[in-house]
Amino acid sequence: MRFLNYVRRNKSLGAGLIILVALILFASVGRLVVDTERAYPLATPPNRSPSLAYPFGTDSQGRDLLAVAVQGTYLTSRIGVTAGVIGLTVGVILGFLAAYYGGVLDTTIRWVVDVLLTVPGLLVLVVIASTIRRGMSVNGMALVVAILAWMWPTRTVRSQVLSLRERAFVRVAKLSGMSSLEIIFRELMPNLLPYLGAALVGSVTGAIFASLGLEALGLGPMREPTLGMTIYWMMFYSAFVRGLWWWILVPVLIILFIFVGLFLVSAGLDELANPRLRRRV
Repeated sequence: MRFLNYVRRNKSLGAGLIILVALILFASVGRLVVDTERAYPLATPPNRSPSLAYPFGTDSQGRDLLAVAVQGTYLTSRIGVTAGVIGLTVGVILGFLAAYYGGVLDTTIRWVVDVLLTVPGLLVLVVIASTIRRGMSVNGMALVVAILAWMWPTRTVRSQVLSLRERAFVRVAKLSGMSSLEIIFRELMPNLLPYLGAALVGSVTGAIFASLGLEALGLGPMREPTLGMTIYWMMFYSAFVRGLWWWILVPVLIILFIFVGLFLVSAGLDELANPRLRRRV
């Protein structure tokens, strides 16, 4: 109840949650109602404009764009969430190890992160995706994106833990005989939950951005109707030149809704995590 009251007052968080819940319902309920097999080539007549039979029209490969929208939203979200969770999990583990234990471990982790952050991430992902392009799947795409998704979480979590480590409640916990793991999970982790929520949203957003970029270059799962691959095929078949506006509109609008929803949720969680911005509930 308290959280609902807070969401009402935090308009950014509330609006973002509404958009994301609507997209989740669209993808989950849509998969029960819409025949997702029509999201694959040669399932319907090609290049049909929106009509009662095909509300979102069809593309040059004979795919029903309503089915593509449903399946693409689900697959793209799956890639983003999987890569984001993996990246944040690795980042949290490395960030806690570096900040809490310090010493040589902290120096090594910090040095590795600093070096890797100077390398153009998209270039590395393009090289990796190009190497395994033929066997690329949705799960493979998520793992490729997750390869570089842990670096920023590691740096930011480390800085947060360094700040909390010097607080009085941590010193009291040490004096009371609590072990390092108990302090991490019972004292530090609960204080970082709002921040980790915002970091997860940021990781998912970055992962979706990366996957869309790779897929638009033709380096994604070629047989799957993800939003990025839909954009790739749209450019491959020159939808702009041929005036197939409905083919262009479908993935662009869904991507726009995804990023607006994630941005608003991130802004709302940042207010919750930042004491200077936090409002009273």
